[in-house]
Amino acid sequence: MRIQVQIADITTLEVDAIVNAANATLLGGGGVDGAIHRAAGPGLLAACRALPETASGVRCPTGEARITAGFALSARHVIHTVGPVWRGGGDGEPRQLAACYRNSLRLAGDCGIVSIAFPAISCGIYGYPPAAAVAVAVHEARHWAGPRPLQLIFCCFDATMADRYQRELAA
Repeated sequence: MRIQVQIADITTLEVDAIVNAANATLLGGGGVDGAIHRAAGPGLLAACRALPETASGVRCPTGEARITAGFALSARHVIHTVGPVWRGGGDGEPRQLAACYRNSLRLAGDCGIVSIAFPAISCGIYGYPPAAAVAVAVHEARHWAGPRPLQLIFCCFDATMADRYQRELAA
């Protein structure tokens, strides 16, 4: 698997799938989640609403992943995953974040996805420390043993985050 780092708007990438750092409802929100919903158009919201709830208002529990079409996006699919809210690291946050990457990659493999782009899951309003999140992301990408996409992009909004990924990949 070729791993790359790009500074870009994830909604514009021409890949088989982009990963949405979603909330458990999958009905849109702020940050990358809101941007993906706006760019994909109303079809994405309808597809998310059609996914079954696992509990009241929960379509995707923390660490799990779901897939929908990409609708108006360049990406054919959106893989939705819910990262953990940072509470200091003692509530299983690293395990939950690792599960986001593993379950997204497993779903990608099951669906024959060749290229996939990940945002920095949980690093926005969920407050996960970026350096720690990047270490988890790179570890999971490097050690994924299931069916692999040929290309994995860590899509960054700015140069500071891209530099974190580049340093971690070089380590």
